[in-house]
Order: sequence, then C-alpha cells, then structure tokens
Amino acid sequence: MIEEINNVRKEIEKIEITNVEQLENFRIKYLSKKGKLSDFFDWLKTAKPDQKKELGKPINELKNILQNTYEYYKAQFDLLISGLREDTDLTLPGISINIGTKHPLTLIQEELIGIFRKFGFAITDGPEIEDDWHNFSALNFPDNHPARDMQDTFFIDKDIALRTHTSSVQVRYMEKNKPPMRVIMPGRVYRNEAISARANCFFHQIEGLYIDENVSFADLKQTLYYFVKELFGETVKIRFRPSYFPFTEPSAEMDINCRICAGVGCNVCKHSGWVEILGCGMVDPEVLTNCGIDSEKYNGYAFGLGVERVAMLKYDVKDLRIYFENDLRFLNQFNTIS
Repeated sequence: MIEEINNVRKEIEKIEITNVEQLENFRIKYLSKKGKLSDFFDWLKTAKPDQKKELGKPINELKNILQNTYEYYKAQFDLLISGLREDTDLTLPGISINIGTKHPLTLIQEELIGIFRKFGFAITDGPEIEDDWHNFSALNFPDNHPARDMQDTFFIDKDIALRTHTSSVQVRYMEKNKPPMRVIMPGRVYRNEAISARANCFFHQIEGLYIDENVSFADLKQTLYYFVKELFGETVKIRFRPSYFPFTEPSAEMDINCRICAGVGCNVCKHSGWVEILGCGMVDPEVLTNCGIDSEKYNGYAFGLGVERVAMLKYDVKDLRIYFENDLRFLNQFNTIS
C-alpha cells in the first residue's frame, strides 16, 4: 500500500495541467468517488489497527497534496475565465512583449575578451576598492611622485581608493601566480574627471599581461596587430607612438585611423584622423620585483584599453555619455534577437 501511495505522489509531481478539460480529468482520476484517493480510504477502513496507524498519515498527506493541486489550477483557470469580457475576441493576436538585450558595452566587452581568448589569454578580476600598494606603489607610483597626478583619484581613506585602472589586478595576479602567465583583466575603473563626450568619471578597461622568458616588444606589437585587425578588419590603419607609463619601459600608445570620419577629421579624433585606443609597453623590471618575480629571468609586456573608446569606434557613436543614459531608443538598436 505504501508503495502505491508513493507512486501516486510521483505522478502528481510530474503532472502538467494546461486546460480545464485536463483539470476535470485530474479530479475524476484522483478525487472522485471512484478515484484513487477513495480507494485508499476504502482500504484503510478494512485494515488492521496497526496498519491503520501506518497508512493513515501518508494517505492524509496525499489527500492534502491532491486537493491543493486541484484548487491551485482551478483558481488559475477561474481567474482566466473571469477576466475575459463577453466581447473578447480570442482570435486576435496577443500583445507583443519587448525582449531585452545585452548592453552595447557588454556586447563589445564580450567580443574583445573572445578575441584575446583565441590566442591563449586567461581571464581574471579583482576588487574595485583598492589599497595604495596595489593601485600605485607596486606599479612604480611612489609617494609624492609626479606620476600620481596623471590620475585624479576618488579616495575613500588615506590609503584606500576606487581603483584608477585594472593594473591593480595585474599586481594581485603576479603576487599569487608564477610565470609563464598570459591573462587579461576586464573591469570598471574610476577617475575624478570632468564628464564629456570623450571621458567619464567611471569607465571600463581591459588590461592584458604576458610574462615569460625572452618576451620582446615585437611580441607585443604582433599581439596588438592581430587584435585590432580581428576587431576592425584588415583595412584598419595602425600606428605606435612613444609614450610614458610608470609601470612599463619602453612605453607606447597605439592609434588607429578614425572609424567615424574615415580619417578626414571629427570631434572624436580631434580632427587629426587618428584615435588612441590603448597604452602598452614592456613591464618595468621593478614592477616584477615588487610582485615577487625574478626580473633577471623573466620579462613581459602589458597593455590596457578603454572599452567605451573602442565601442565608440565600433558602433559609430560620437558621445560616450549616451552609454550611461539608459535611453531605450539607443539601446534597442543593439537588440540582436529576431
């Protein structure tokens, strides 16, 4: 008897009732005078006293499950029927539902990550609230060094701030792992800057790090050449310019021809025809030493790019502020679901 009761309970767990006819069949099969529940109570009447104690509880539990299931679906169908007016035309098409989509910054970030994963970069992340060591000191930003003025920081405390770059994740990764390492660090960063068409007080970065033996600047250039051509196509024009970053030496910035004005000149490229999309360089040996890596044996390169800047060029958007305004007229243009 117990086994038969359990079998009925399993049937109820799998049952799906989608219309009134199925609900009535459910009632007849389980709850009517000739239903399975009635059979169980008939058996209970003729059972021995010790069997009644054993069977009484599971039968009553099954009764509650059956009644609750029936009442639940009955209430659903009653609500549906009562909500229909007499003049309701059930043959009319339903009201269309707007289907959401991923934010354009999410779409471009996933595309960027996908490109780097093709040639072996792993992914890691770190905290957005960072201490002075990981955000500055380990990256050759000593106290009172002029390089700290390059980045206006949101300080929470004297030595705690919102991270100004995802380079802090590089430090954390190098402290916990041994070379060789090939990894990218996507994430949000914060700088106390005036908001404009080309800048915001928070934005997204993807930084990359490759540490091994005998890594050269040529390795860095070929990696970035491949990345840019994968993203913008074979016709993209690329140039490197010498630059300065405290944590890389030598350092460079990478420009591509403006995709918005085709190199003619616009407000995005400041009428130069070129747009800087990332900074890069060979990791300074002092940074490796700070992170516990033997700089005599290992070297490597690092790079960092702004996701919003790349998205501007990829999607032909001239003002990055629109990415943060939640304007559905703009966001719906990226709905790729048909």
